[in-house]
Amino acid sequence: MTKHTRKKAVVILEDGTLFWGRSVGIEGTSTGEICFNTGMTGYQEIFTDPSYYGQLMVTTNAHIGNYGVKHNEVESDSIKIAGLVCKNFSLKHSRVGANGSLLDYFRENNKLVIADVDTRALVRHIRSKGAMNAIISTHTEDIPSLREQLKAVPSMEGLELSSRVATKEAYFFGSDSASHKLAVLDLGVKRNILRHFANRDCYMKVFPMDTSLEEMKAWNPDGLFISNGPGDPAAMHNTIHIVNEIVHSGLPVFGICLGHQLIAISQGLTTFKMHQGHRGINHPVLNVLTGKGEITTQNHGFMVSMEAVEANDNVELTHQHLNDDGVQGIRLKNQRVSSVQYHPEAFPGPHDSEYLFDQFVNQLK
Repeated sequence: MTKHTRKKAVVILEDGTLFWGRSVGIEGTSTGEICFNTGMTGYQEIFTDPSYYGQLMVTTNAHIGNYGVKHNEVESDSIKIAGLVCKNFSLKHSRVGANGSLLDYFRENNKLVIADVDTRALVRHIRSKGAMNAIISTHTEDIPSLREQLKAVPSMEGLELSSRVATKEAYFFGSDSASHKLAVLDLGVKRNILRHFANRDCYMKVFPMDTSLEEMKAWNPDGLFISNGPGDPAAMHNTIHIVNEIVHSGLPVFGICLGHQLIAISQGLTTFKMHQGHRGINHPVLNVLTGKGEITTQNHGFMVSMEAVEANDNVELTHQHLNDDGVQGIRLKNQRVSSVQYHPEAFPGPHDSEYLFDQFVNQLK
């Protein structure tokens, strides 16, 4: 399949802007909130991250697919992004450990890819105008019809999405002979988070998102973890109630990304939708408690309000973003409850923040 045989395709943004490209793989139409990730590696981990559910991903790295895919480099059981927009999509890959091509991977998952797009211009537009809904399609003969479809796409603000990706039935992860038992509230958990806990001698029971604290405590865990996931945290009213009970359980509690936001909301703090979000693998974060800097992996479109943190006497800021001074971590005073906005389990990296898993597991002892 040469560039000239690929079917013409279009990207239409909510504000009316059009970008042209060509399809790779399947034909069709897909919608969602368009966002971009600045990582130069780890595209397979990004595509399978449940936190990206409902989003059209623009990759800023010019070449995607050049190292193929590998079975154990996934964060869930399938591709979770709504579709991919990129500059150069490599039909051939070169890596000894690869199990297949990215093209076949997208075909198997029935996901749309639009390549040959001017992604530099598209990302600059998103940075200027903000994240917004979009539609990508190979049906370029009827642009007015595509615009009408786009109007029907709900805004990410106010949208609950965790129920689309979280487990429906409880399951176990790790060795049942491990020293620690950890209950996981699944809102769209990444597999590498579970791997990190398993590598630290934890046996986990992963519970559906509507599980009560009473049911989780019946398993007699040493601590509780609240996972990452997609959507607007403020729209998750039932989950906020469950998280509030978890926070006051007396057990050690740790939250990542969406889990962090829900812990904050349960304590009366507020969240807001960001202009463009943080999505990449090189975000600088300051550990306020130690004065040390960390390079972090991030993926979020909502953030906890700094003003709300500063106004709450029961909450202490632990981590802060060095680009925009945003809230990146908190802990509750006089309680064994902490959370971070970024992803310390970063796969394939960086690994600066893995100490957070050690700190939490030490609390389980």
